[in-house]
Amino acid sequence: MDSQTNLGTYRNGSILKIYSLFHKIKAKAFSLAISGSFAEFGRATTVYPPLRIVGPNRIKIGSGVFIGPNSWLNALESSDHCVISIGDRVSVVGSFVISAAKEVIIEDDVLIARNVYISDHSHRYHDTFMPIQSQGIDKIAPVIVKQGSWLGQNCVIGPGVSVGVGSVVGANSFVNRDIPDYSVAAGSPAKMIKTFGPART
Repeated sequence: MDSQTNLGTYRNGSILKIYSLFHKIKAKAFSLAISGSFAEFGRATTVYPPLRIVGPNRIKIGSGVFIGPNSWLNALESSDHCVISIGDRVSVVGSFVISAAKEVIIEDDVLIARNVYISDHSHRYHDTFMPIQSQGIDKIAPVIVKQGSWLGQNCVIGPGVSVGVGSVVGANSFVNRDIPDYSVAAGSPAKMIKTFGPART
């Protein structure tokens, strides 16, 4: 490379470093500003704006958590206790939605790709004289995503589901039934593909 090319590469690299540093500082400042609104907000946790929050006093977030931009944490007002619990070291790429009326638990060390939707309820829709958004919710049942699991891009996790320890849910899957520990599941609805990990007795 000639000196002009080297200079251009250096400048572009410097601009990217400055850009990255700016957004990290912005996210840290945002996280600090909102931390006191939550029931719990752990150390070294970073939440990138923009973020939509409903009921932060009913949401617990652990330590070392990363939540990417354009996410929505929706703890419905139908409950007076914590209904969303996110464990330590959970990593979320972004555009993530949790909507909880009873309880959604994300245990420690869970990896969540972009555009994942988790809900412990469904919408009523049978009244033809009323818009669906005005009919309330039903089929309310707790959801738990267990330690060390991985949810692929565009997954939907429905009410009453348990995703097992260390399990993998493939991209674009709709999960409407439990997934055992150390399993791979995919599809709509998601089906078991294989199991792995510790021997079962």
